[in-house]
Amino acid sequence: TSSPAEKSDNGSPKKGWPKGKRRKKALKDMTAPRQPLTGYVRFLNDRREQFRAENPNMPFAEITKVLAAEWTTSEKKGGSQYLTAAEQDRERYLQELAAYKQTEAYRIFHEQQSIKKPKIDGEETMQGSENDLLGYDIPIFTEEFLDHNKSREAELRQLRKSNTDYEQQNATIQTYLAGLHSAIDKLSVETQQQRSNNNALQQHLQHLRTAFSNMFSSIQVPGLESPTVENIDSFIVRLLALVKEEPQNAVVNSVRSAVARLDL
Repeated sequence: TSSPAEKSDNGSPKKGWPKGKRRKKALKDMTAPRQPLTGYVRFLNDRREQFRAENPNMPFAEITKVLAAEWTTSEKKGGSQYLTAAEQDRERYLQELAAYKQTEAYRIFHEQQSIKKPKIDGEETMQGSENDLLGYDIPIFTEEFLDHNKSREAELRQLRKSNTDYEQQNATIQTYLAGLHSAIDKLSVETQQQRSNNNALQQHLQHLRTAFSNMFSSIQVPGLESPTVENIDSFIVRLLALVKEEPQNAVVNSVRSAVARLDL
């Protein structure tokens, strides 16, 4: 809140509570009509004890969260008896309040309240904590207070609705992430299978290189080194070229005989 020394846009001093001073508690009128309960408060009063008995191990904060979601769901279905009862109670309060303001008890209380109010530089300070509502200076025995309370309840409903929407979005994202993790696990298994297949093929290829190098080691091919596991690939490429170029060469016959005896 602003201090008394601050000024508004038009240059006039703003009302406020001076720093360093404690605010006096406002008088409470014990003879005033009972204030109405909101639909949400009625719902909580009706459901909390039953829900707590059904879920004795659930924390209080979690119980409130679940009941808030349940209240939001009941509102989406077209309202509930709690809202109807709250509106009837509000009308009752307005009628009783109008009648109460005509009584001597209200006049006496109003005078006592005026006497008890502290003054700052000739200006009335904000009312005590009983009249404060979330930082607003609104007298409690007015229709303005009830309208403000009603607007706050509407804001609370909107916040609960937004919270529910965010929770639904979060649940959707969690489902998507679960599917993504499942796909990653599946790809990991397939990758491991491919790696195993590649290892098996590599071992088979090494076996073939060893078999061919042993088979052709006894054959002397002019212009070629003796085959080994390291050079067998290039040896076979050049040997095939020789077979195509000189099919009648005696070496070709030796190669054919060796291939015929090959047992893989």
